Amino acid sequence: MLRQQSSSVAGLVGCVLMLILGAMCAFLVARGNPGNMGLCGACFLRDVAGSLRLSVEGAPKYFRPEIIGLVFGAFVARRRHFDARSGSHAGSRFLLGMLMAFGALVFLGCPFRMLQRIGGGDVSAMIGLIGLVIGVFVAYQFEKRGYSIGKTSSVPRAVGLLPIVAFCVLAWMFLDGGTLAGPGPNDGGAPAHAVWKHAFGLALLAGLMLSATKFCAIGAIRQAFSPGRKFALIALVLLIVGYAATSAIAGNFKFGTEGQPIAHSDALWNVLALLLVGLTGAFAGGCPVRQIVMTGEGNADAFMTVAGITVGGAIAHNFGLVSSAAGPTPAGKTVVVAGIVVTLLYAAWITRASATPPSP
Repeated sequence: MLRQQSSSVAGLVGCVLMLILGAMCAFLVARGNPGNMGLCGACFLRDVAGSLRLSVEGAPKYFRPEIIGLVFGAFVARRRHFDARSGSHAGSRFLLGMLMAFGALVFLGCPFRMLQRIGGGDVSAMIGLIGLVIGVFVAYQFEKRGYSIGKTSSVPRAVGLLPIVAFCVLAWMFLDGGTLAGPGPNDGGAPAHAVWKHAFGLALLAGLMLSATKFCAIGAIRQAFSPGRKFALIALVLLIVGYAATSAIAGNFKFGTEGQPIAHSDALWNVLALLLVGLTGAFAGGCPVRQIVMTGEGNADAFMTVAGITVGGAIAHNFGLVSSAAGPTPAGKTVVVAGIVVTLLYAAWITRASATPPSP
């Protein structure tokens, strides 16, 4: 009984924290971040790839302090119980991360940004949500039949700390100025961004919250199909509410499909792109933002997914996969369909292998 009460209290606290987090994301937009993009794992890692000069000229190039904030926030949240973990299907995680980035950049946002777009009144994102739900549902059916990305195990602390150290080095390069491409810490200009101290500080709090609650947009949707309490699903709705209320106060709320910031209104490809994101995110064990947070918690396998998303973001720009306000490109459409097919074939193979007893 006491354990159930404790779980209920934790669930309610998590719901309140996600309400606050939604408001924080809208505040970052009001302070200069791109429209309906207070936090976005796929887009921000794409920008980081640009700052490392991995993408072509014309692609966004800016080292997003929000990424560092999320990683450090998660690390601080787990500092007393830091448990480095690794050892599970690293190559698959990397490739799933790449495909996740392709889908996200055809839709123009990861699931976390999708929630913010919905909170900002973007009807196209509401339609796209259908694809994400379908993708997560299909992945859940595979999980029930034996699919698994594998289990991580405890490893020496250095393995979990190495990605965090790497991010520290990149943060130092950013603050030092002149080494990374794009605006420096005290520079304005494109891509749109809030003052770095605001971005880092609020993302640090977000990392603390997301680590404490283990919130993941894909995991929350998965709760709709699995038995048990639905606190994460409620938290997802409250994040949208918090974003919508703050966005309205700031004068940024706009209902409809036309004229939405960094978005397109092609319903079919919004649905299919997020279907790919739902599949890959569920099969990899979390959405881009969740993967970043798990990296800060010491999960080296999650870092492989983060690396895949980062490289995928660069490839998406280098090969013309990224959508624009006019809609998806032919190359983007092709890679979404191919990505769905490849992901389903991979999941079917892993599921069958898991169900086959080992040879004597």
